[in-house]
Amino acid sequence: MSSTGFTTCLWFDGQAEAAADYYLSVFKDGTRGRVGRYTDAGPGEPGSVMVVEFEINGQKFVALNGGPEFTFNEAISFQVHCADEEEADYYWDALTSGGGQEVACGWVRDRFGVSWQVIPAGAIELIADPDPERAGRATRAMLGMKKLDVAAMRRAADGAE
Repeated sequence: MSSTGFTTCLWFDGQAEAAADYYLSVFKDGTRGRVGRYTDAGPGEPGSVMVVEFEINGQKFVALNGGPEFTFNEAISFQVHCADEEEADYYWDALTSGGGQEVACGWVRDRFGVSWQVIPAGAIELIADPDPERAGRATRAMLGMKKLDVAAMRRAADGAE
């Protein structure tokens, strides 16, 4: 059996095109694909956007204007692994702009309600340290943060805080 990969479908209530454009502005390695419009067959208004295909950082997405029946929650999130603190700051700021929210432990909710985990380099290694005491100290430090501060997590892991 062969596979052609995965496409993540994001359900919006009339904001699919705006969301796709927003994500393409945040993630610089992205392309916009086809736009499908509702016809008189419904269920949406004929001519209005039904779906927008786009790709960011090699991941395929479809933004669907499906209606108000479903909304996003934190049970599904996207992890953004960042090379350094500067890159993490960029994504943190971009994803919280325009009505997004800082949540906790590196999580943000963007203006459309989609949850993201902004993870700077070194954070996962600290909470997964093979020494359970170091990992515990780093994890306790992380649990008190909104945006992850790897230097503070490292100090905590080392017992300096």
